[in-house]
Amino acid sequence: MSAAPPHIPCPSLRRLARPDAGWSLSLYPQAGEGGGSFTASGRRHYSGIRGAASDPERARVEAGRRARSKLRRYCASNRLNRLGTLTYRGQGCHDPGELRLHVASFFKALRASLGGRPLPYVWVPEWHKTDHGMHVHFAVGRYIRRSLIEAAWGRGFVSIKQLGDLPAGATSWHETRAAAGYLAKYVSKTFDEDWGGLHRDEVAQGFQPQRLRLAGVSARELLAQAVDIMGSQPERSWSSADQDGWQGPPAVWFA
Repeated sequence: MSAAPPHIPCPSLRRLARPDAGWSLSLYPQAGEGGGSFTASGRRHYSGIRGAASDPERARVEAGRRARSKLRRYCASNRLNRLGTLTYRGQGCHDPGELRLHVASFFKALRASLGGRPLPYVWVPEWHKTDHGMHVHFAVGRYIRRSLIEAAWGRGFVSIKQLGDLPAGATSWHETRAAAGYLAKYVSKTFDEDWGGLHRDEVAQGFQPQRLRLAGVSARELLAQAVDIMGSQPERSWSSADQDGWQGPPAVWFA
């Protein structure tokens, strides 16, 4: 980690002459990340890409970005570092609604086999490249015997593994970020497909990461507040000022 906050270009600071303008940041301490943007007026806040409403392709890209961000924060907050797959036997499943019922039944049975306590998890569907229908990718944050997973699923085949191909010194946080990265790929693919208005992924309720809202006159001030809360400097940072063709309000992200 760096010894001093990274340089955060803030080209719009001269616009802060308006008293109701400023920067805001959503910090997720459990997930170890935060993102924020500059708002020209306290009475309005724009959180998407300008022009997305009139451009279906840009709207799809923005929706995928938001879904990946939520999934990443959920995985990191709950330390979901074990990846599994549920596959159907025979002709498979081709009905997204039926699939959701089967997966809900699976996690209900799995919780019961583990003593009935709430279990944080996330799952994402994927269509097979062949005509076999769909299978499910999921993540959990604790060791579960394969036999219990097989008994809870009961509709085909299962696999489960803990991520272990990470660089030396990787922590559970890095493992969960890697797991989220794998699942995010499948979430992105679902936005190229028609799921009949159904959610592209599902998470266990009651485990959403806590969000803290920070406000300041500059991105640097927001970073200082976040560092004070987290107790360390960020390992990674991003700024819209470094992105060619950025069309939204000035924005920053730290992890």
